[in-house]
Order: sequence, then C-alpha cells, then structure tokens
Amino acid sequence: MGKLTKKKKEALAKYDRTRIHTLADAVEVVKKITNVKFDASVDVDVRLGVDPRKANQMVRGSVTLPHGTGRTKRVLVICTPDKEDEARQAGADFCGLDEYIEKIKQGWTDVDVIITQPNIMPKLGPLGKILGPRGLMPNPKTGTVTMEIARAIQEVKAGKIDFKVDKFGIIHASVGRVSFDRQKLLENATELIQTILKLKPAAAKGTYMKSVYVSSTMSPSVQVDTKSVVM
Repeated sequence: MGKLTKKKKEALAKYDRTRIHTLADAVEVVKKITNVKFDASVDVDVRLGVDPRKANQMVRGSVTLPHGTGRTKRVLVICTPDKEDEARQAGADFCGLDEYIEKIKQGWTDVDVIITQPNIMPKLGPLGKILGPRGLMPNPKTGTVTMEIARAIQEVKAGKIDFKVDKFGIIHASVGRVSFDRQKLLENATELIQTILKLKPAAAKGTYMKSVYVSSTMSPSVQVDTKSVVM
C-alpha cells in the first residue's frame, strides 16, 4: 500500500469510511473532502452484476445530464460537404471529411466527441484501433452516428455523456464539478444511475447494481447505499 499524503490523511479524517451513505450524503461528503486547487470533477463508479465478455450482457448508452458536466466538449463532425454548414451553425468545433480522416490516421485525436453520418461509417472502420481505445468511435447507440447532425451536436454541448461497462463490469462517469452545488450534482448522478438501471440486460442474473461509489479527482471514494438509488 502506498504512503498516504497529508491531504489524503486530512480527507480521510473528515468522514466515516465504514459508513454507507445515501447518494445525497455521499455527494456532500465528496464536496467536503476535496482539497485541490482546481475545480475537480465528481465521478460516479457503478459495479454491475454482468459479464461484459458476453454480448448479451454488455451495458452501454448515453445520458444528458440536467446540469451538464461543467466542461465544454470539443466536437468533430465527419460529414459530407452538404452537412458542413449545419454542423458549424450547431456549434461543431471541427468539421470536414477526408482531411480529418487523414489527420486521425496520423494520430490526431484532440477532440472529446466525434459525430458522423451512417454513410460515412465505412470510412471510419479502419480507424477503430485509434478511436476505439480513446472512446471516440461513433456509435448509433450513443447517437453519434446520425443524419440529425445539429441535434447531436446540441445534445453533446448541453451535457450528454456516453458510458460503457469496462471489462471488470464497472461503469465510470463524470457527473459534474466540485463547484456545482449539492442539488445539481445529486440530480446529475441520479439521472446517470437511473439510466443505467433502465439498461439492465435481460440476460443479467442476480444482483444487477452491486455497488456505487462517488469520488472526485484525487479524493477518497465514498460508498453509496444501493437501496437509496434503486427506485
């Protein structure tokens, strides 16, 4: 076990680590124990009772957080020329076609979200090894492969996030910043968790939502009573 830093010792002293909190209380504790000089993100980690290796137990989706993420996302739209004006007017940071495909091939991935059209996806297939590990590959299930380019951009800018269960059965997602008030963080976290609950695979057996933790960048995690979030 690594040596505890002074700040971590101070944080751990401010709350009872053996206690399981309601979601509202966990958010309040995280705000109290966060002691960094920047506006840290507040993250929710949900461990699910699924086997991600099985296609029929994969959990992935998207959710628009009521109060956004506190971060402006950079959006690249890879589209045909007739859609470029629509993309720019909707707030896309970058838009184009072949020139951006070539840039990505050369290693450029300085964006947070990529949106494209269904007919463009075959061109993006070969970029899977670059975009996939970074979570940037467009997917119809998350609304990033669509003909409604403007709507997709507006949703991302308004606070839409994508999530996917990892190989350990855990979903990690940011639900805002420490500077958000408690109610905004609570509503964002609740929206995420309720969306995950709705996506329970029919093939999942036993307890679906096994554990929930809330933390901020560099803070200890606070355990949430799953009974307080399963409605």
